[in-house]
Amino acid sequence: MRARLSILYFLQFGVWGCYLTCFGQLLGAGGLGRDIAWFYATVGIVSIITPALMGHLADRCVKPVTLLAICHGVAAAAMTGAWIYVQRHPVLEFRVFFPLYLLFLAFYMPTMALANTVSFGILKSRGQRPVDAFPSIRVWGTVGFVAAMWFVNCAYWHDGVFGFAFSDLHPAGQFRFQFTSMQLLCAGIMGVMTALYALSLPHASLAAGEKNQGRFILLQGSLWRKFFGNSTVRIFLVFAALSGVCMQISNGFATPFISHFTGISEYVGSHASGNATMLFSLSQISEALCLLLVGGALKKYGIRTVFAVGGLAWGLRFLFFSGGNPSEGLWMLVASMLVYGIGFNFITIAGHLYMEQVSEKGTVGFGQGVMMLMSNGVGATAGTLVAGSIINHWCHWEMVEVGGGSGVMRLFMGEWQWPWLIFGIYALLMTMAWLLFFKKKRGVATSA
Repeated sequence: MRARLSILYFLQFGVWGCYLTCFGQLLGAGGLGRDIAWFYATVGIVSIITPALMGHLADRCVKPVTLLAICHGVAAAAMTGAWIYVQRHPVLEFRVFFPLYLLFLAFYMPTMALANTVSFGILKSRGQRPVDAFPSIRVWGTVGFVAAMWFVNCAYWHDGVFGFAFSDLHPAGQFRFQFTSMQLLCAGIMGVMTALYALSLPHASLAAGEKNQGRFILLQGSLWRKFFGNSTVRIFLVFAALSGVCMQISNGFATPFISHFTGISEYVGSHASGNATMLFSLSQISEALCLLLVGGALKKYGIRTVFAVGGLAWGLRFLFFSGGNPSEGLWMLVASMLVYGIGFNFITIAGHLYMEQVSEKGTVGFGQGVMMLMSNGVGATAGTLVAGSIINHWCHWEMVEVGGGSGVMRLFMGEWQWPWLIFGIYALLMTMAWLLFFKKKRGVATSA
């Protein structure tokens, strides 16, 4: 059963891996480059609402496995519809394409929590503790994400021919899925596969005491006061929102940044710039490896130090980007990918563990929901919109000759070093403020 659940996560996160990190390049090519921030900010907005609603249905109306399959099926249909639209309209209209993507997110984002619900229920029904079995299952989600990234990075379809290419000098290099609407079709196909596979899993419901946790968090005022009434936890949640800015900046703009080097003559033929999605996948590999460090670090050093290390890692990631390039600065691009794992795990994962510790009995699910809302919702949404404005000030989309004259592509050209420098300074100032304001107080644990 662990193997079967591992396959579920491999497929589910494969859907996301097909497009998430290269989506910005497609939007730019279709004329929506200045709206990239809105598409990525929507992930946070949707995460506030639909997972709770679907969780309510899973508790009251529909079995979790069935609802998981339905959500993946509808999301796959929406993504396939988006692919059809892009195929027929080289120049995209925001008022048409954005609602299709919004529909996809509305049904895809709840599958994250639903898959956990299904897995926990199945494991418990077989006498296994999720805390022991789940990490080795969940890591296959990261493997699926990376595998999908590698596939869309290299695969191309041009003039009825399917193949793989690793360089922008290849005759079909600019037709690789990371640059075209085929990334959407891949996500749609993976979604259908996940929906069908979910239907093959056994049904297992949550125990009565585990239902209704973390639902409709915006309406539960008394529970809000339990967390925000504690000054230490309140400060932590504020900084959770401030740190949530960093992740979506990376997802939305790192790949267009790396790809823009293909339009600079001195980097023509560079394997790094021509394989931006594959290079970015080093971040996910780092994430999987660094996940193993979080528990031990929290026990030994506490949340104050661990969070600070995570903030420092985010600052280094952006500063490495500001000075990196596919030639003599390649090591900086690689280093930026490697420190991502520390930045993500030492803030996001450590934050969820901290919230579990400070939550009172019966409020653990709510605490996790608050953490998700503050970091992935409020922080990621507001931060992505502001970051998009900053990047659009220095960079712009234009048609550029690539591959030594073999063709032209729309790339996000400009003075990228300045936005990355600003984001790096922001992360470092946030870390300094965290160390200044977050203090260990009597009666409040700050380590897991």
